[in-house]
Amino acid sequence: MDWSFLEATEINTGTITFRLLLSTALGGLLGWERQSRRQNAGLRTHMVISAGACLLMLISVYIPQTFSAYRNVDPGRIAAQVVSGIGFLGAGAIFRLGGNTHGLTTAATIWAVAAVGLAVGVGMYEAAVLVTLLLWFVLAILDKVGKKVFNGGSLKTLKISFQSPKIETSKLVAILEKHEIITKNINVVQSTDKKNSKIKLYVFVPENLRVKQLYKELNELKHVDQISLGQDF
Repeated sequence: MDWSFLEATEINTGTITFRLLLSTALGGLLGWERQSRRQNAGLRTHMVISAGACLLMLISVYIPQTFSAYRNVDPGRIAAQVVSGIGFLGAGAIFRLGGNTHGLTTAATIWAVAAVGLAVGVGMYEAAVLVTLLLWFVLAILDKVGKKVFNGGSLKTLKISFQSPKIETSKLVAILEKHEIITKNINVVQSTDKKNSKIKLYVFVPENLRVKQLYKELNELKHVDQISLGQDF
């Protein structure tokens, strides 16, 4: 693809507009994939990160271009800070539930989408587009292939209502692990009067799941009111 019409020696309005729009679109593609899997860092988060990284890269290029009299200006300094700083944001997407760690893929995607934004900001359009397509392929296609080859099963939503604000989380996790259920995301909500609570888990269940046995063991938890396992996500 010929990008020569945007290979300007100076950062101008047209270049800035195109690069910010492209970085936002590429970040949105990866964010849409994460959003479809109900990850906390979804469409908007990835779009903001990619656009922000692109803007910082544009600033890095603009400073030495505008202030050429200063010999010690390093155009890579701001970009280096983005790479290190984005790690703190990615860490927020990681959480532990029992003995399992979740959110690592989303954290890695956040780090990668920042790199995409930096690449667009410096004018490496082909690299940014190619990496985005490769990451989307890995996240969307290979994930489905891997599940069919290695695990089988499907993604479902497990909802459990409790007639108490307290939830026996450790026992719940033990039951899920016993049935080889992988938790992708978890959300706990208490009623306004704090007398009841509900836990909603986005889970991957194996094909040979013994649903009746699972329900039986979950009902043995204290204060359980209702249990539902379906695909209403």
